[in-house]
Amino acid sequence: MIAATTIACLFVLADMGPLRFWYAVPIITSVSLVYAATRHEEMGPILNHAARFAVWVVVFMLVVFAALQLMSWLQ
Repeated sequence: MIAATTIACLFVLADMGPLRFWYAVPIITSVSLVYAATRHEEMGPILNHAARFAVWVVVFMLVVFAALQLMSWLQ
């Protein structure tokens, strides 16, 4: 029973997940650019720092998602 519920949840997440993650793209982009622009004045360093910060944010979001998913499986 638990395996069927887990599989059903994964199908729902797989179906709705990509649609919801598109909301994160403009937010991550704007936050990364604003944060990088507060640290640098020239365009090159701003874009470099924004790209690195965006990767950091995405990795952090994936770690939090994995932790929440693990906790839901252990419940």
